[in-house]
Amino acid sequence: MTDDSRLHSLPLFVRLAGRPVILVGTGEAADAKRRLLERAGAEIVGEAANAALAIVAVEEPAQAQAVIARLKARGVLVNAVDRPDDCDFTLPAIIDRNPVIVAIGTGGASAGLAAAVRQRLETLLPQTLGPLATALFRWRAAIRLAFPSLEARRRALGAAFAQGGALDPLAAGPEAVEPWLLSPTAQREQLVHIRLVSDDPDDLTLAQARALALADRIYAAAAVPSAVLDRARADAVRILCAGPPVTREPGLSVWLEKL
Repeated sequence: MTDDSRLHSLPLFVRLAGRPVILVGTGEAADAKRRLLERAGAEIVGEAANAALAIVAVEEPAQAQAVIARLKARGVLVNAVDRPDDCDFTLPAIIDRNPVIVAIGTGGASAGLAAAVRQRLETLLPQTLGPLATALFRWRAAIRLAFPSLEARRRALGAAFAQGGALDPLAAGPEAVEPWLLSPTAQREQLVHIRLVSDDPDDLTLAQARALALADRIYAAAAVPSAVLDRARADAVRILCAGPPVTREPGLSVWLEKL
């Protein structure tokens, strides 16, 4: 794996309700972190307490480094405000469509950039997104019954969530789940052929990027760069081969080759 394809950090969603989190510092930065922790239901404690996570919002450099060193010596994972090199984890900009949460991080490179991206995405994500997720959770038993296998569910939901689909996340509300479940869109075998014009994944067209994101399996020539393959779902099957598949399989398959 090349440095370009390696994740800077692995995004995780941690449930903090009722759990202790150390907060050290005073001032506006500490107050902002306190509000965020309280919103997550965390129990905010001091440096001497036992906790797995800590946030250090201390402005004076020497004092901050001393606190960080003491916490890390105890095995506590630390977020140090405005000190990205000292951070074991970072806190992203958040879009809340409860229970859907979208997090935007820059690995500490620029909190302002993350905030700007969040503001742009806020205008795209409707308030119905959360109720749609809640409805899908409420209907999960019926969905499993209608589509017993994991692959069948994945294909059915993938088609429904596609742009213009019955459950398009940017257009459908919670009331759309039951009608879709009563008459889901029939799944078909589909093969999409993508010829890459360069090794840069940003050169993918919107349709090509969407196909990679939805594909059940990826057939790729050896010359296809890992940076492009990383645009596919992590659980999509990847098959290295010299040519496109002869037989079709259920769901969406993508054949990738370079010009």
